[in-house]
Amino acid sequence: MSSDNMNGELKVLNPECLPLAPMGAGGGAAGETLCIFGTGDLGRSLGQRLVQSGYRVTYGSRRPDNCGLIPQGAQVMNHAAAAQSARIIFLCIHREHYSFLQTLAPQLSGKVLVDVSNNPEKDMFPEANAVYLQRLLPEASVVKALNTLSAWGLQNGPSDANRQTFICGDSAEAKQAVSEVCTRLGLWVVDRGGVGASQELEDFPLQLFPEWRLPLSIAVGLSAVFFIYLLIRDIIYSYVEDGKDTSFRIMVSLANKVFPIVSLIMLSLCYLPGVMAALLQLHRGTKYRRFPDWLDRWMLCRKQMGLVALGLASLHVLYTLIIGFRYYVRYRVGAGIISQVLKNQTTEFSNILAWRTDSYYSVGILGFALFIVLGITSLPSVSNTLSWREFSFIQSKLGYVTLFLCTFHGYLYGWDKFLRLSSYKWYTVPGYLLSLVVPTVVLGLKLLLLLPCVDRRLTRIRRGWEDTPQDSSERKLLI
Repeated sequence: MSSDNMNGELKVLNPECLPLAPMGAGGGAAGETLCIFGTGDLGRSLGQRLVQSGYRVTYGSRRPDNCGLIPQGAQVMNHAAAAQSARIIFLCIHREHYSFLQTLAPQLSGKVLVDVSNNPEKDMFPEANAVYLQRLLPEASVVKALNTLSAWGLQNGPSDANRQTFICGDSAEAKQAVSEVCTRLGLWVVDRGGVGASQELEDFPLQLFPEWRLPLSIAVGLSAVFFIYLLIRDIIYSYVEDGKDTSFRIMVSLANKVFPIVSLIMLSLCYLPGVMAALLQLHRGTKYRRFPDWLDRWMLCRKQMGLVALGLASLHVLYTLIIGFRYYVRYRVGAGIISQVLKNQTTEFSNILAWRTDSYYSVGILGFALFIVLGITSLPSVSNTLSWREFSFIQSKLGYVTLFLCTFHGYLYGWDKFLRLSSYKWYTVPGYLLSLVVPTVVLGLKLLLLLPCVDRRLTRIRRGWEDTPQDSSERKLLI
């Protein structure tokens, strides 16, 4: 770990705080000549961005006379000549090709080598690529950077999704020079310390949805449990008790029950950890004690959990829209009309039923609309334009309103069905009732936290007040 990051903390290099050198001068200023080893996709994309940012770019290639895809304005030389033309050299080559760099040791001495390589798999080599490169060329200053960005991201310019880049290296001067180049490319630089941290940076692009694993696992698990549960209640029960084959309902009817149930539970799971954290702080009387690891992990994946819930809610909306086009529904409606005509019967209009169905659909539409707002504002490109108060208002206050509307939507769906014995097939509880348990508990606990006496104490704790024995003795003395 380098001396400028001895505590292991992330050091963010603000582009506005970096010293800017004059045009054409050293120190990473625009107009400086930069060198790139490698003319592959990443090398060409990086060179194009550097040229657009005002740098002069020189490529080092094994075949300098056979490189027709380089950016306009860049030069191509052999590796030795290209290395001598620049102080900063970007190595856009794979680790297995590093061996030829030893022959260029005199030309690379004192240079800043920016290693952007990644491996196709973890633990392919006993040491990180940047560490190996530094050991291979001890007279050069190796900096790990830009390896978390794709060629597509570099080619299309910085966006909120790929603006951040991590760097590490043992030389503070080399990292500063590379940081200046990155900030001129529109990137936000995070210093991770010495070159020893490069293993973590090289493993980062190999991770497959690390923050999505828990939400997806919960969604898949809940979906499987409720699918089997509803399959037994709706399909198997009908076949065993009534001798009817209703297996066709699996494709639409059963799916349209599973999706909203899992979506509502996962939406409530987004807000349950916050309520639990508040209760834990009230119990402890302080905010300066760490939450359990499982609660920390849960709170960190709430955004992903909410987006999965939004996706399931969207499927529920689409499935609901096609219900009227289903053969089964059209057959039931037509058969019902014919039966009434033959019996010369009519169904009286029910004002209560009209209120119930209209309220059911209206509340569902409003809840889904707010759900979409929550999902949109969680995207980096949108959340970056909001102040913290605006973001907190949408995700917290509007979030609980969304949870209430979606829960109320479920209650309107059930209405008085829970009073009918026919709803408890084989003495099992209807699925919609099970889906209302967690959100009802979350809303109830939230109402408890909103009580003035509880909210006042929680607010004091979150502002730094601690309920310690010393504070208790002081209060007794005041009394």
